[in-house]
Amino acid sequence: MNLAAGIPTVDAREIEIDLHRFGQSLGQAWTDTGFVAVTEHGIDTAVIENCMGAARSFFELPEATKMKYCVEGGGGQRGYTPLGVETAKNASIPDRKEFWHVGRNLPSDDPLRSRMPDNLWPEDVSNFQDSCAAFYSEMDYLGRRLLAAVAMYLGQESNFFESRVAGGNSILRLLHYPPCDTPEPGERAAAHQDINVITLLVGADQAGLEILRQDGQWVPVHADSSAIVCNVGDMLERVTNQILPSTTHRVIRPADSAAGISRYSIPYFLHFAPDVVIETLPGCATEDNPNRYPEPITAQAFLERRLAEIGLN
Repeated sequence: MNLAAGIPTVDAREIEIDLHRFGQSLGQAWTDTGFVAVTEHGIDTAVIENCMGAARSFFELPEATKMKYCVEGGGGQRGYTPLGVETAKNASIPDRKEFWHVGRNLPSDDPLRSRMPDNLWPEDVSNFQDSCAAFYSEMDYLGRRLLAAVAMYLGQESNFFESRVAGGNSILRLLHYPPCDTPEPGERAAAHQDINVITLLVGADQAGLEILRQDGQWVPVHADSSAIVCNVGDMLERVTNQILPSTTHRVIRPADSAAGISRYSIPYFLHFAPDVVIETLPGCATEDNPNRYPEPITAQAFLERRLAEIGLN
């Protein structure tokens, strides 16, 4: 398998040619590393660049302006979260990052609005809402297609995950790591695993992202700028009884001049719907791999527990 990005690479054009074959490639890549670089994904470059441009414009605003969009008591679920708030599980120093969260837009009469807060949209950046909404939609669609493929790898029908992620509490995170060329404590993002089902990331071509291999070695990810890096989250790891691993990863300070430059990326955290029960698939528990998660848990309860662990609840 192609490891040019430091992780396996798959060509998304094969989704429309042979979903089963693509699912085998994707599933094997995730089984081996938990990460994959998806090329030829079909998302228009302009959609990506518009969203990245909106992110840069927002984070360049004065701190007082950005803080207008920090929701007190909101757990960082929508709007702006400043530096020094999110702390990786088991870490003692907050990550050196700030971010903006965009969630699913729901109709006024949708019952899920009691579980998911409304989006905020800054008045200070033109086209922010349109740019984010367009990218959210594209990432959501791609994520669902990847799940359709990996469902087949897991011995399920291709639509197995579709109803489970429809209406999911999925988040688009506009992420800014400020320059870190001064001797302040902490990493840009300390070692962690993602909470959700799968994560799709734009911006992995910039220095700093590393994954922890099964042999205990940290390996840099250096995907092409046109690729979307996609990794397994804790929810999918749990459903598959760790057949698909949620791989530990981090964003370190570059050792060269890149440390003096801001780093921007946009991950899309694809989630199950709140009431979906996370439980081990029958085919994923065997005599050699007994069920590690005998007690089911709803996606909402799992999310709330994990958010509390990282200081966002």
